[in-house]
Amino acid sequence: MSIAASSGQPAFFDSNVWLYAFIDSQDPRKAQIATTYIRSTSRIVVSVQVLNEVCANIIKHSLMDESAIRTLIDTFYVRYTVVDYDRALFRDASTLREELHVSYWDSLIIAAALVGGCPFLYSEDMQDGRAIALKFEY
Repeated sequence: MSIAASSGQPAFFDSNVWLYAFIDSQDPRKAQIATTYIRSTSRIVVSVQVLNEVCANIIKHSLMDESAIRTLIDTFYVRYTVVDYDRALFRDASTLREELHVSYWDSLIIAAALVGGCPFLYSEDMQDGRAIALKFEY
């Protein structure tokens, strides 16, 4: 079970976690972990970037037809909080890049997690256990 699930707090899941959950042939162990974390977390936040990456990869691997992709998109918007990008988020991402020395894409993910009020961000791309103690005003 994830830390977020045991605390009842919202968690942000990066696209790689979703892809492990959707494409279990990649790595069955990681697929199991991703699925368990997602299912055990009651308040999930994603960003439009995550949704874009998930859909692009599912289409690339021909896992769903367009009708199923539309259903997937609708499901994300119904079940989870989807953070859209605006000027403030892009500016905060810039500050994160400057202060944390993270990549452009990771800074957008972190900023979206902060906008979504998530104390937990699950991603395979970032440093394991890294704590980010920044607070932005929205």
